[in-house]
Order: sequence, then C-alpha cells, then structure tokens
Amino acid sequence: MSAAAQAAAVLGSAGLVALLLAPTRIARLAGLVAWASGLAVLGLYLLPDISRAKLAAAAAGGLVVAIGVALVLGRWPYFLAFATLACIPLRLPVDIGDEKVNLLLPLYAVVGGLALALAWALVRGDERSRELGPVAWPAAAFAGWSSLSLLWAVDVHRGAIFLGAFLLPFGLLAIGFARLPWRGRWLTWLWVGLAGTALAYAAVGGYQWFTRDVFWNPSVEVFNAYAPFFRVNSVFWDPSVYGRYLTVAILAALAGIVLGGVRGWRMAGLYAVVVATWLGLLISFSQSSFVALATGIVVAVAVAWGRRATLALIALGLVTTAVVVAVPQVRDELVGKSRAGVNRITSGRANLVGQGARIALDHPVAGVGVGGFSREYQRRLGIPGKDPKRVASHTMPVTVAAELGVVGLGLLGWLLAGAFLATLRGLGRGFTSRVSLATGVALVAITVHSVFYAAFFEDPMTWALLGLVGLASRVPKKPGGGVPPLPAEPAPRVPEPAPTPTA
Repeated sequence: MSAAAQAAAVLGSAGLVALLLAPTRIARLAGLVAWASGLAVLGLYLLPDISRAKLAAAAAGGLVVAIGVALVLGRWPYFLAFATLACIPLRLPVDIGDEKVNLLLPLYAVVGGLALALAWALVRGDERSRELGPVAWPAAAFAGWSSLSLLWAVDVHRGAIFLGAFLLPFGLLAIGFARLPWRGRWLTWLWVGLAGTALAYAAVGGYQWFTRDVFWNPSVEVFNAYAPFFRVNSVFWDPSVYGRYLTVAILAALAGIVLGGVRGWRMAGLYAVVVATWLGLLISFSQSSFVALATGIVVAVAVAWGRRATLALIALGLVTTAVVVAVPQVRDELVGKSRAGVNRITSGRANLVGQGARIALDHPVAGVGVGGFSREYQRRLGIPGKDPKRVASHTMPVTVAAELGVVGLGLLGWLLAGAFLATLRGLGRGFTSRVSLATGVALVAITVHSVFYAAFFEDPMTWALLGLVGLASRVPKKPGGGVPPLPAEPAPRVPEPAPTPTA
C-alpha cells in the first residue's frame, strides 16, 4: 500500500503543478483530474480508524456540502475567503493508524467545493492560468519536489499525511484565492472579518484568563497547573496557533496605519483593533507570536517609513533585549547553564534544531524525504515508541533542510523571496498598496513564527496569503510615498480579463 501512496502523491502533485503552470484550459482540466485522483488514493491510504458506515456517511455528507459550496461560489466567489476564515480554528482530532492528527475537516469540504467550481469553469471555457503570478513557479517546484521525495522517504505514512492533508488541498486553495475578482469593497469586508474574528477570539481568551478555564487541549491544562502564569488558547487547539492568528490580524490593521490613506474614524478603528487584539495576544504567552509580531512591525515600518524609523525600532529592540538579559534569572539560564539552559528556555527546541542540522548534513542533497524528520531523529537517538511527540520538529527551515535537502531549502527560499518582493516592493499610497503590504507583512510574520513553531505549509493562512500575492500582483499600484496621510479614497475596481461566475 505504501507504493500506491507514493504513486498517488506523484500523480496528485503533477496535477497541482499543471494547475499552477499549464497555460491551456485542457491541460489544467487534466491536472485537476490528476490532483483529485491522487488525493483520493492518499485518502484511502490514510483512512481513519472508524467504521465503514461512519466513513460512508462522512463521505456523503462532505460531497453534499462540497456541491453546495460550489453552487454558492458560482454566485459569490468571495464566499471562498470568508468560509476559509471561519474554518481556520476548526481543527478536529482524527486517529490515522497509531497517530492522532488535528485536521481541518470542515475546510476540506470548502476545498472540495472549490475543485468542483473550478472544474465547471474550465469546462465552460475559462482560459485564465498561472493565477499565482510571481510565486506560481516556486510553489509548483516545491510541491513537485516534496511529492517526489516520498519515493525515498523514511516515513511514508507521515509524508502521505503532509501531502494529502495539507500541501495538495491547500495548494488548490491558493489558486482559488488568486482567482478571486479584485473588488475593493469585498477585500475590505474580508479584513473586517479577520479583525472581527480576532477580536471575538481575544474576548474568548480573556474569558478563559479570568475564569482560569481553557478548552479542548488537556496539555495546556497540565501546563497551567504547574506554570507561574496562565496561558489561554481561545477556540484554537494550541495557544501558539491562537497567537499567530491574532498576530496576522494586528499586522493587517497596521498596514493601513503606517502606509497612509486612512483618516478619521477609520484610523481610530484601526488603532482600536490593534490595541484590543494585542491584549488578547498578551495572555497567550506565545513567545513565537511576539517575535513574529515584532518582526512584522519592523518590516512594515521599513517599507512604509524608510531607514531611519527602522533603525530607531531596531535600537529600541536591542535596548529591550539588553534589559531582559540583565535580569539575573535570565542571564543565569542563558549563560550560567550554557546549552542546558538554552534548551530549557526553548522547551527542548535547541536539541531538535541541532539534531535536525546533523540530519541535513548527512543527507545534503535530497534529505530523508518528506515527513521523515521525526522517524530519523528517533532512530539516531534510540528513542522508543513509534512516533512520540517529543521528536516532532518545531523549526520549519531545519525541517525542510532535513527532509528535502538543499534542493528543498533553495526552493523554499525562492518561494519566500518571490512573495516578499511582489508584495513589499514599489508600494504607493493607495488601496492596492495597503492590501499588498498587509499580505506581505502577514506572510513575514507566519514565516518567522514557523521558525519557532513550524506548521508553515500546514497552515491554510499561508496558502491564502500566497493566493493574495498572485491577486495583488495583477493590479497596478498607485505611485507616491506613504508619509503624509491622504483623504480616504474609494477602492479601485479593476476589470477582470475574463469574468466568470466561478471562484
């Protein structure tokens, strides 16, 4: 069955590559069929341990929902964005073999509806292609190399989970976002949805903090029982994922503040969103989220205000770091106890990073195959058990280097460089520039967050932002500096090259 999963991964990836790059409608339709076929076989390989009756009922229900989503997308394309936003916290635990995985099951029904809507559009003659623009080639190359690496992977099962549950379905999600029509009003409402949900989740987090009651995750309850502070996770499974979501919402609001073009009560609303959301982020005690937020702020200021403001922020950060290190307890952990102290502060991540680097050096070109980090780490250290959580990787670049080698690391760099250059360069003062800046700094924050928490390609927000990179790159930016604020202006409406009723 492993051979079938490997063949299905290659087939599904070839289909996704065709959807990303093929210039003709027929080739893209064939790619969609290959993508769906590969995913179907991977789904059979990864069937959860539940009864066949429940599986049949779930499949039938998913198909009905997917058809309904496709019909709605035919009339309101932006339903894709709002449905994705609503589904991001909904990770449900599923037993796949001996492993428990939290999967975005409701979002898969949305992706299924997107696939049906895209198929109908292609059948009816939609000729659009390469919607991801500057990131189409690197995204296709990374997806293709990741799937090929399953052929030599040391852990085919975990690699199949990554490809079948994340990379292949969310790759199509990115295409769906890139195909959205450019409508300033709808994009504004999408930001309102992001800010509104972030504020609601922050309110839930505040309730948890005051009542000392967290939801869903028993490990957070155990942590809070022994820690000197109380972490909240709101409606998310993990406090760090909750923190990442609030970080993205803060930076999306910050783009309108630093770039100009917003005045009056709108500007006051942006400040209110930033402050209220930050209070929700504070009680998550997610160190990775605060580092990601700080990096996003520096990048936003650098792009919008220039070098002097950036140097001032960096100087402030260095002073803050010096003050923190001056605290005797912190200095003792970092210096007095050397490596053990650093490893304890990073919750064991230092050991994982060091061993991951050794795995990458021992397999420099092709790595150990997608999904193989945990198995190889376990083998090297002789850790018992099939897949203990303590050997899960938490540092995305190290994981990519270990699993996909220098080739995969280079493709990752190409993808990120293309996305950052497309969104953060040549900005003006108009609505398009604000959308582009918000997209770019949010992607920067997720990238930095993934250095400490991983889950970069497993996060649908990553793929949605890559889709928005393609969407924003097609629209010309209004020239001009962003220093003096301008009167509020209506969002531009750019005619679509070939309007269709699909997503």
